[in-house]
Amino acid sequence: MEADASRLNPVLLDAEVESFAIDSREVGAGEVFFALSQPEYKNNCFNGDFEDSTKYVASALEKGAVAAVVRPERFEEHKAQLEKFADKLIFAPDAIAAFQKLAHGVYAEWNKPVVAVTGSAGKTTAKELIAHVLEGSGRKVLRNIKNYNNGLGLPITVLNLAKDASYDVAVLEMGMSTPHNEIARLCKITPPDVAVELNVFPVHVEHLGSIENVAKAKAELVEGMKTGGTAVLNADDFRVFAMRDLHDGKNVTYGIEVESDVMARQIRFERFGETRFTLKTPDGASEVLFPLNGRHNILNALAAAAVGFSFGMTAREIAESLQTVAPPPQRGEVLHFSEGFTVVNDTYNSNPDALVSMVKTIVEGGAGARRKILVAGEMRELGEDAANIHFETGKQIAALGINKIFAVEGKALDLLEGAKSAGLNDGVFYENSAVAGEKFIAEVQAGDLVLIKGSRGVRTEKVIEKLLENFELEK
Repeated sequence: MEADASRLNPVLLDAEVESFAIDSREVGAGEVFFALSQPEYKNNCFNGDFEDSTKYVASALEKGAVAAVVRPERFEEHKAQLEKFADKLIFAPDAIAAFQKLAHGVYAEWNKPVVAVTGSAGKTTAKELIAHVLEGSGRKVLRNIKNYNNGLGLPITVLNLAKDASYDVAVLEMGMSTPHNEIARLCKITPPDVAVELNVFPVHVEHLGSIENVAKAKAELVEGMKTGGTAVLNADDFRVFAMRDLHDGKNVTYGIEVESDVMARQIRFERFGETRFTLKTPDGASEVLFPLNGRHNILNALAAAAVGFSFGMTAREIAESLQTVAPPPQRGEVLHFSEGFTVVNDTYNSNPDALVSMVKTIVEGGAGARRKILVAGEMRELGEDAANIHFETGKQIAALGINKIFAVEGKALDLLEGAKSAGLNDGVFYENSAVAGEKFIAEVQAGDLVLIKGSRGVRTEKVIEKLLENFELEK
């Protein structure tokens, strides 16, 4: 941290620190509290207005915090409350930068491999699959808490190494949503030994301007690798495949369509939630019974397999690990209900490519379903052309074989209109997810296969909650 050690109370230098916190509500005895304020957020390219947590420093210290990191000018503003705690304050010009430097220092002392994952869609699922495969080789794996993948979430995860340095490898999701070199900044905290690039879709174009700019932002992961690192690249995405020339290390490619180092051959869909394929790696092949559906999930599995291969795992070892995975909650989670219908809970987030991909998944995997139903929430952050993007996405979905659409909130109505223009006339629009949930429990029937998906702000998980309140899951 950039702090003047000469101004520190000598007692602090010898204090036992248990952990670190940026949320005053979670501060406990023995922790150091970082008081964040709007200037730090702005300096570190976080969008929006944020609360000044300096006003919570006194309560954090009263709850047993060892010390608090504060901007000097914020101390002056809150001097009346903080003066009596002056000997427990550490002054830094930027508390977020200090937090990140602390995380980098903990990482550097740990000094073991980092696998970093980015992509426009599927990051969290791929991260979990990679961690699961590496755990199958006996390694202890640190991974992001939830989807903590930004300039605060990643340091929070990494600082767990200060409490437990016994992890063998870290698998870290790295996200971005602005043109401010977010991934490059994250790579400075934990430079990747292995950089996994999943895909480039037109997500966050509202802030980045074009899909080409999205690709450049994602490529910062490969450019930010350690010298001689390994780039794991999706060869089926030409923008990702083009990143192979951006570094001087090794490339391991994966794909379904384009000839690659790691591939899935002879893909067969079983009951929804089960896929069989032959995993091919440079050192052999093995059969996989994969408990997830969809081409996008097979690609995520191949990304995990490519990482496993780069760590010396055999095709058979990787296949055995992939057979025991489970999807993270709200990301392709398959719910089989006793009443005879199946729901795919993919409510965490949505964008046009991910939505179309998931619709293809249920169409491909739901050949025996009575009806294939989509509950589609509005997709956010699509820029000025959002209405037309929704309309065109609706047309694509109609052509895939969906039987009915429940459109939820805002521009999801444009998606429904697009589907109707392409011949899918069975659809309903609801103003919010709470209303959709109430109505949908009377609509769903035995034999239905249902995909529920929407951007976070639409809260389409409310439809799932209503289903779980009214129906039983299979035992």
